[in-house]
Amino acid sequence: MKKIFFAGIIAASFLLGGCSEEVAVQKPPLVKVQKISSVNAASEENYSGVVRGRYETNLSFQVGGKIISREVQTGSRVRAGEVLMTLDPKDIVEQSRSSEAQVASTLAQLKLAKANLDRYSELFKAEAIAAAVLDQYKTQFDAAQAAYDAAVAQAQQTQNALDYTTLTANADGVISNVNAEVGQVVAAGQNVLTLVQTNEFEVSCDVPENKISNVQIGQSVTINFWATGDVVSGTVREISPMADSASRTFAVKISLPEVSNIQLGMTANVSMSENFSSAIVLPLSAIYQTGDAAQVWLVDGGKVSLKKIEVVAFENNSVQVHGLKAGDVVVVAGVNKLRDGQEVRTGD
Repeated sequence: MKKIFFAGIIAASFLLGGCSEEVAVQKPPLVKVQKISSVNAASEENYSGVVRGRYETNLSFQVGGKIISREVQTGSRVRAGEVLMTLDPKDIVEQSRSSEAQVASTLAQLKLAKANLDRYSELFKAEAIAAAVLDQYKTQFDAAQAAYDAAVAQAQQTQNALDYTTLTANADGVISNVNAEVGQVVAAGQNVLTLVQTNEFEVSCDVPENKISNVQIGQSVTINFWATGDVVSGTVREISPMADSASRTFAVKISLPEVSNIQLGMTANVSMSENFSSAIVLPLSAIYQTGDAAQVWLVDGGKVSLKKIEVVAFENNSVQVHGLKAGDVVVVAGVNKLRDGQEVRTGD
């Protein structure tokens, strides 16, 4: 009987020991977490910019010739309609005289053809000639009329070419570049001057290819002019669709409000922070991928739950995401071993 009693005690002790070990195994797992705070937000990005005119026009003559005068220098301020350069018009003047003589000649032929047509029309009415003869004179008159119209058009074109020997400003602005000098022979369409309109300024900066996805048209940016100390708010107006072949950067143009004391060519610091304010930096190990959706495990009340996020950019072993807020506690290791609603310990 005593042997049975001791055997029961021993069995009970083993059972109690097994239960205590089972309780220890079921203890909530310890996870590594990261608490989201303002420090986690992606840092402000700064770029060097240059003040430019929104509208820059490369001016050229519409006809070729020899430059005989240049009225402006680099930096000259001009008004719309002001004469900038002049070509030697002698050859075009001679062409104009030739065209006028051609007009006079074809006009004389037209008058003769008209007189002949009128004369033979009367003879046809009197049944003195055949219809075929009248048709010949009608054809001669039509040919003379066409020749006269062509001569008039040629004369007008030559007159236009004479006007094109004078290059004028198409708007108020500043001459930013001079590419031709007096005595130089230029071809039609060859760039000789660059005019920057001063009615609207903008800032141009270059953004690296790994940052361009964070820049959007209409985005507000802060611009600090180093020379004057002015700080203004600008708006992204245009983003180049293609990177520069040498620098691999994208040109970004930013519209400016009216600023009275800035000049073309001034340098400025462009701060793009607004688009980054909601971006959170997490280690790559925090991302839980299910299909095409990126998610993270949030710890709330000692339990985990999945939260869908938007990935903005990858940087080495970290990732920028949207969709989290300050105060969220994110599991950053062992995310593939968790299940929704599971209790965890954070080590706090």
